[in-house]
Amino acid sequence: MTLLEPVKAPSELTSLQGRIAFVTGAGSGIGRAGAVAMARCGAHVIVSDLAADLADKTAAAIAEAGGSAEHIGLDMRDDTAVETVIRGAIDTHGRLDILHSHAGIQVEGTLEQVTPQGMDASWRLNVRAHFIAARAVVGQMRRQGGGSVIITSSNSGVQYDREMIAYATTKHAVVAMVRQMAADYARDNVRFNALCPGWVDTPFNAGFEIQMGGRAELENYISNSIPMGRWAQTGEIADAIVFLASDMSSFMTGHALVIDGGECI
Repeated sequence: MTLLEPVKAPSELTSLQGRIAFVTGAGSGIGRAGAVAMARCGAHVIVSDLAADLADKTAAAIAEAGGSAEHIGLDMRDDTAVETVIRGAIDTHGRLDILHSHAGIQVEGTLEQVTPQGMDASWRLNVRAHFIAARAVVGQMRRQGGGSVIITSSNSGVQYDREMIAYATTKHAVVAMVRQMAADYARDNVRFNALCPGWVDTPFNAGFEIQMGGRAELENYISNSIPMGRWAQTGEIADAIVFLASDMSSFMTGHALVIDGGECI
């Protein structure tokens, strides 16, 4: 007779107590919400953002809620800075359990409208920076017996947007890169998954607003084209981040987790 595995309570599975998390682009929006949510579940969160003052505000909000955090200004386009900061975090804490590499850029336009410089900027931040960050953590995660790497793509990484060639191309590339890394490190218990949110009402949508002809047109699209008829809240995406970071997803790797109200259907 096969004995059943002991069933853990949901609170045990989502607990991040004692874990160290590093989040990029955590000064606002999804990055901030995910950092706050992981801290609420017990993780010590290293909050980084290009704008150091915004990173500071996120860390302060975590501390005010009784969580544990530190902050640092970090330009993800600077390879040396990314590697140095992540190595410093590992040296300070002795481990790194979770990386949420979230920072990104949105350049709108068609093939004729996007300049080579715009495509290069998109690739540098939306793909290459995630590669550098993941490369900086994977050795430590292997040595400590595992970890979770979450890289933000988009539902634009599993479908195609009109007039967003740089964005959609790089977001598809992220999904491919995550799957390759997942295949390479699954035996080391280092999990790699792509977070693929749809429409979330944050300042990051500025490029889409321009591309669609203004806020009113974007709101109209959300109301009429998203099956659930609304924006996502940042907290709903943060729940997915906790899921990917925690033991709730312990047998998941190489997955593109789409949270988009049914837009991809």
